[in-house]
Amino acid sequence: MKRRIFIAGGGTGGHIYPGLAIAQELQKADPEIEIHFVGTRHGLESKIIPSNGFPLHYINVGGLKNVIWYKKLFIFFKFPIVFFQCLYLLIKYKPQFIFGVGGYSSGPFVLTAAIIGKKTALFESNAQPGITNRILSYFVGTSFTLFEESQKYLKSKEVILSGFPVRGQMTLSPKRKNSNLHVLIFGGSQGARGINITASEMIRKFSDQLQDVEFVHQTGRLDFLTYQKLYQDAKNVECREYLDPIKQYYDWADLVICRAGASTISELSACGKAAIFIPFPFAADNHQQKNAESLESIGAAEMILQKDFTSDLFFKKIQEYKSNKEKILELELQIHKRYKANAAKTIVEKILTT
Repeated sequence: MKRRIFIAGGGTGGHIYPGLAIAQELQKADPEIEIHFVGTRHGLESKIIPSNGFPLHYINVGGLKNVIWYKKLFIFFKFPIVFFQCLYLLIKYKPQFIFGVGGYSSGPFVLTAAIIGKKTALFESNAQPGITNRILSYFVGTSFTLFEESQKYLKSKEVILSGFPVRGQMTLSPKRKNSNLHVLIFGGSQGARGINITASEMIRKFSDQLQDVEFVHQTGRLDFLTYQKLYQDAKNVECREYLDPIKQYYDWADLVICRAGASTISELSACGKAAIFIPFPFAADNHQQKNAESLESIGAAEMILQKDFTSDLFFKKIQEYKSNKEKILELELQIHKRYKANAAKTIVEKILTT
């Protein structure tokens, strides 16, 4: 019988892309393996997974965090329906292994699979796991993680420090010989309004003192037209809606200003880029700040909380890094040390031998 593996999760790129990396590594290991994804219709997986050629099955589940009480009640009442949706897929397709990568669909699908005796595992990408994966870890056989700090929260029989499965093109960036300081500012595919406001204010306020600094500012779709107009006379600023392919911008940059999601951190680690992290202050369980603190504590990055991220402080940091290229080189060295190559291969080898 053909081996069939289900990967459950989604919502954001931070959950979807490691799932895709694992799926592609599984195909490399055994082209005969049949891989399916489970997600929701309102997550990014509904666009990304089909375009990569994998079947995607939907379950009707939503998150409970930051949701008004009557919507939480509605979600609770839907749990039995979600359970039977998961059960139906498991009975119909009879997968031999179920892997959870986080997101709304991961918890119920992996838990249902574990309850009926299927082989299961999960991937936790943050320094402080959310409540779902903490509970789920009691039921799955193996937990894979990126941060050493997260191991104490995960209660699986086996917890493996695997690293983060990044896209294959994320390799160490070549050394640059830029005369000007190159600063890349981005907030993920949707942008980050808090970063956009402060960065644009700083660039306009200190424009006369930034002639030897070049910026690429990715704003996201919602803010793009506003900032494109704002920067139209700035010769040292390239305004982008998206960064595609993002690798060429990593290679271009000396310094990156960004959020502290696990996917971004892992790409920066793979490419060896100096970064100042501005954690998203409303992230679940404050996990972005925990991620950034983990790297800052070992001298692999710098962190500024969004409440402290002012145009004056940002300008001060630009001046510091402009006059101290050795600091950039040290951050590059330390963050690349955190990178674990072949994370997807490590996970796949475990899946195929379990």
